[in-house]
Amino acid sequence: MSSELPIRDAATVILLREGAEGPRVLMGQRGRSAVFMPGKFVFPGGAVDAADFEAPLPGALDPVTQRRLSAESAPGLGAALANAALRELREETGLVLPSVAELQFVFRAITPPGRPRRFDARFFLVNAAHLDCDADDFSAAEDELSHLQWVTLHGARGFDLPFVTRVVLAEIEAAFGRAMPPDHVPFYDHRGTVGQIRALF
Repeated sequence: MSSELPIRDAATVILLREGAEGPRVLMGQRGRSAVFMPGKFVFPGGAVDAADFEAPLPGALDPVTQRRLSAESAPGLGAALANAALRELREETGLVLPSVAELQFVFRAITPPGRPRRFDARFFLVNAAHLDCDADDFSAAEDELSHLQWVTLHGARGFDLPFVTRVVLAEIEAAFGRAMPPDHVPFYDHRGTVGQIRALF
């Protein structure tokens, strides 16, 4: 049964960039033959690997981000999530973020039962100005995402998006211009039969 699928920890990166038409985010399209969210436009990200627990952490996480990542999580998972965020960003886009210090934990969501795969995804907001590369050069990207592009928050809503991505876009728009880290992190918790929306402080 799909409700009995293991829930894998995952990290997602929301790169935010200033533009003449307002803030833009980096998105790409998943393959139409993908098992999970086929054909959907998403932010770069993916599941935590065993190597993410072993890799040295480049830089230090913001203390508030570290504390919130550690809430209701296994020991060492916070650092592994940060490593996974940088790794997935590099693999899926070819872009390099040199330090985890710029990761701002802004959203958490567990995939509801009934899906072919389930993830406990932590979403990290990053100012693209902190990239150690050309933000428009995707030549080193692997093939998991196609049509990589910077798109305005309004423009992104015209894409075929997963529900959770639409929710995250609304959160980012509401938080734009506010100080980081945020006052709290919304948590869409679907571990039980009935989902809950909670806040991580």
